[in-house]
Amino acid sequence: MLNSWLHLIALFVYLGAIVGLSAILLPSLSVIEKHEAKAQFLVRALKFYNPLQIGALGILIFSGAFQLTELKAAYRELFVRQLGFSLGIKLLFAFFLIIVSVYQSMGVAHRFVKRHEAGETITREELDTLTRRLQSSNWVVLLLALITIWFGLRLRF
Repeated sequence: MLNSWLHLIALFVYLGAIVGLSAILLPSLSVIEKHEAKAQFLVRALKFYNPLQIGALGILIFSGAFQLTELKAAYRELFVRQLGFSLGIKLLFAFFLIIVSVYQSMGVAHRFVKRHEAGETITREELDTLTRRLQSSNWVVLLLALITIWFGLRLRF
């Protein structure tokens, strides 16, 4: 029971982080006029966002694996017949979700934060490219998350 609540809370935190990036953080950049202030704002926000997103995803993965073990015990020999296809598809989408989420957080956002903290100059074009990459990868993450959730719900019914 506790595992189910933990999974649900982590799911809401993860989806909140994804939606918050597209709906709040990235649109807020357009209000800031100075380039350096934009970069500094994005760095501060991403320092909070990256651990939140990846941490919630990690909790989702482990709590989901524990729930899967409980389902396996409940279904016993019927597990593969009843849930095999849906589980396989869900895990396929979850795999791609993990890859794209880690790319967004570590490959794009974390690299930008480290470059800024190292004192490297970030041009307007680089900042614009970064925000476009974050936005486009975020849409892919959201789509993969919704598909994964849909297949996860099919495992329960």
